[in-house]
Amino acid sequence: MAKKSVISHMQSLLVAATYKEIENLLNAFTFIKKQSAHVSSYSFHSHKIDVLITGVGIHATAYSLGKFLSSKYDFAINTGIAGSFNRNLELGTVVNVYSDCFAELGAENDKEFLTIFDLGLIGKNEFPFENGMIENKWDLKNQIIENLPKVNGITVSTVHGSEDTINKVFQLFHPYTESMEGASFLYACRMENIPCLQLRGISNYIEKRNRDAWNIPLALQNLHKSIISIYDNF
Repeated sequence: MAKKSVISHMQSLLVAATYKEIENLLNAFTFIKKQSAHVSSYSFHSHKIDVLITGVGIHATAYSLGKFLSSKYDFAINTGIAGSFNRNLELGTVVNVYSDCFAELGAENDKEFLTIFDLGLIGKNEFPFENGMIENKWDLKNQIIENLPKVNGITVSTVHGSEDTINKVFQLFHPYTESMEGASFLYACRMENIPCLQLRGISNYIEKRNRDAWNIPLALQNLHKSIISIYDNF
């Protein structure tokens, strides 16, 4: 897909699973009105920004975007924290998850996991999938976005926390990051042909659950700075 210049007076949709993930970011915006329990409108410079809080998980994100996403938006951002399989990504790093998939969608065959593509339920290259992944094809002209690390991720309903399952999912998908909503967002935006960006702050490493090793405040702080800079550079 060709590069697209986002207009200077754009109308965008900012999508987050929880209010806490964007609470401090919203302080930088000017509140306009509350549209519903989960949607509020803001402005930032010349941009109008609708903020959608979907709730946590694939199901909540899919439902919320199905109800709300439309072609009136020039651009959509999904923002939130993520875990990293790759320890070369320091905690607090902000990444552009350009490729994602539903890592648990399939069937077990004894100890083997079969994806929906292995089962023949859908083709690996059937839109919006490419080789089993959903890729963000929009190459937006924005220096901040271009400077972010581009990584591939997986979307799950159960966050990985055992050595056995971590190794298995890594061998299958070789992901950098893991979230609970990202692939739903990319799927919806590809289906609606809306330029988009999945932006994640690395809050923890994928390992046996150890909340003492997480750094959510740093991940969110850097994430919010990046989002503001992105809007400043459109």
